[in-house]
Formats: sequence, structure tokens, C-alpha cells
Amino acid sequence: MSEPKKLFIKTYGCQMNVYDSERMAEALGGQGYVETQSPDDADMILLNTCHIREKAAEKVYSELGRFKGLKADKPDLKIGVAGCVAQAEGEEIMRRQPLVDLVVGPQSYHRLPEMEAKTRAGEKALDTDFPEEDKFEKLKSRPKATRGPTAFLTVQEGCDKFCAFCVVPYTRGAEVSRPADRILTEARDLVERGVREITLLGQNVNAYHGAGPNGDTSLAGLIWELNKIDGLERIRFTTSHPNDMTDDLIEAHGTCDKLMPYLHLPVQAGSDKILKRMNRSHTADSYLRLVERIRAARPDILMSGDFIVGFPEETEEDFQATLDLVEEVRYGYAYSFKYSTRPGTPAAERPQVPEDKATDRLHRLQALITRHQREVQDDMVGREVRVLFEKAGRLEGQMVGKSEYLHAVHVGGANVTSGDLRRVRITASGANSLAGELV
Repeated sequence: MSEPKKLFIKTYGCQMNVYDSERMAEALGGQGYVETQSPDDADMILLNTCHIREKAAEKVYSELGRFKGLKADKPDLKIGVAGCVAQAEGEEIMRRQPLVDLVVGPQSYHRLPEMEAKTRAGEKALDTDFPEEDKFEKLKSRPKATRGPTAFLTVQEGCDKFCAFCVVPYTRGAEVSRPADRILTEARDLVERGVREITLLGQNVNAYHGAGPNGDTSLAGLIWELNKIDGLERIRFTTSHPNDMTDDLIEAHGTCDKLMPYLHLPVQAGSDKILKRMNRSHTADSYLRLVERIRAARPDILMSGDFIVGFPEETEEDFQATLDLVEEVRYGYAYSFKYSTRPGTPAAERPQVPEDKATDRLHRLQALITRHQREVQDDMVGREVRVLFEKAGRLEGQMVGKSEYLHAVHVGGANVTSGDLRRVRITASGANSLAGELV
């Protein structure tokens, strides 16, 4: 028998790209590929790219440049670019980097086997279409290999919101929701292979409205169906938009046992002027009232959020409004970034905030967020939580898992294995994690 071909995938960006990389590996598995952890011995290298971060395309070109030596030593090596940068740049990638054999957008990766065969015949392969067929249905079922205790599951893609700073509607397309029965089938398959926690993914996941037996199913309805699956212990979802946080979804946070008390709900800014310029379609006050309703339904819920500072035309007064909102919400986690232009988006054409001012504001915001995060963690000391253990820690005999609040928890000297769900008393709070002991 011939040796299997080796596939190296480097994944950038969001959890949805992690999920997509898994499915790309499965698609190419049917062509005889097995994954490798090093590009040095690969027969195919795939960069699954993200367009959200600053200068994302330039970073991809830089990464591709590092493979020139590998390609020279191994002419049969195939190199591909997938994901959102592939969608945005298309043929430009092949023009700027002739060593690239394959470019595929995030909606077309189910066509990878045909594209790979084309490259083996000595041709270039490019597909950045938004095809009519369902890529998830075209992909073969996941192989029945044992999985770790947690998994991502994409339920919705694309976005119709057109925030002024964001490229997602252009790279992922319009909002599309997968049919509920197909999601449930995939979830059951994951549970059969050892998964105990599933995170539902979507660019705008709480806008989910997939076809169900009695018409469209909301995200809350889907969660309640997942709640019925024996062996599935935990459900999470990300990323949400405040405008799609419906009454039934808020209620589910208070009544669905398997839905974890953690919610990522990006607000982006605390100034109504900036929110309007961002085309966010909510105000600071409407967001705060929404947080009140969510916490009324689930008082112990841990909130996380996203923030952009230095957005075009942001004044010090606008930034102070963001700090005020953060003080009121007190996030357990939050992700914050300086605004950076994305070609083709409305905000890219507006007057920019000076770099030094944006940097100063980011540091001040992150200091406040870090203080709140540490206070939330410190408040956990002495409490009992349920930890789903995932892997061995850095210390001998130590295991690491996640609490229901998504805190990383380290437990030493415990007789537990990956996949165990155990009650733990928190004994210490570190910089970004907790320590505890089995109850």
C-alpha cells in the first residue's frame, strides 16, 4: 500500500475557522490525506485565513513567503489558501504568490477534493463562489473516530447587519441557517464519539432560523431540541448580536439546564454617536436594559463582550461613554481592539483617530476590563463549580477543564480523565485561570 499523503492546516481567527478546518481535513481525508503537525513533511499545506484582524492579507502573504524553500525542495508540494482572505483576494493571491496552487472561499471548501485533483494534474484551482448547494450536505459524514469532550458546530453563516467596520457580509455572504434536523444529526454523531459539550457557531448565531418540522426554528428552539440528547451535558453559542437576543432565548438561559451561564454579547462601543456611525442599530441604553433582562433570567450569568476603540470620529467623550458602560456591566471577559481599516467598508473612508490616541484609549480600556475580570475570578474562590475536564495540565498529575462559566480550572492530584464532569471547590484565583480541588 502507498503511504498516505500528509496535510498541514494552519488555522487563523475565529472558532468557525476551527470548525471549517476540521471539515476540510475530513473532505481531503477521502483523497488519502492524513493530518500532520508540521509543514516540513506535508504534501499539501492549507492556510485557513481570517480577514478580521489588521493587515490580515499581508500577514498571509508573509506566511506564504516562508514556504518558498519547502516548495523549491519539494516541487510536488501543493499550497492552498482558504477562508475569508481567500474570498476577499481571490486571483490576486495567485498573482502575488505564484507558489499557491489552490484558493478556496469559505462557502466552497466542499469542492476541495475536485480542486486537489486539478492541482495534481498540474493546473491551478480557484473557487470563491457562493454556490447554491449546501456545503455541509455535500461533505461526507465525519469519520467515527473518538473526539475530545468539547466540539464546535456551525449552525449559521453570514451576516446581514453590515456594520461599518466589518467585512463578514462580503466574505461569508448573507445570513444562512442550516436545517435543524441536520444540526441535530451532527450533534448526536459528536456525542456518540465522546463529545459532552457543544458550542453552536455563527457569525450572527442568535439570528438562527433554520427549517424545522413545523416551520422555521429559532436558536432557542434548537437549544431545547439539543437539550433532549442523552450524553450531551453542555450547550453554548457564539457570537450574538444584541438586536437578535429574543425573549425565548433569554428565557432559555433561565430554564434550560444544559445551556451554560455564559453569554458573549458584543456591544462594540458605549457612545450612541459611535454606535450609529458603526451601523450597530442599538443604543447603549437598549444594550444595558437587555443585560438587565438577561441577568434577571439568570442572575449568575457571566457576560463577555467586544470593543473597538479609536473608531473614526471617536472623541474622548465618546470613549468615556464606553468606559462608563464597561463599569456598569462588569464583564467577566472582554476582547478589545484598536480600529483598523478594512478596504471596501464604509468606515475605511472616514477621518481616522490618531494612532497614539487610539493606543492610549485601548490601554485604559484593557486595564479596566482586566480589573473586572480579576474581580469576577476572585469572587469564585470558595464556590463550587462543575468542571468538564479536557486535558492534562503543565504540572505532573494536574488536569485542566472549564467551569460552566468558561473559566479554566486546574486541579492537581485528582483521579480524573478527559471527559469527566466533576464538582470542584475553587481554592485560588490566578491571572487567567482558577485552581481547585475535587469535592
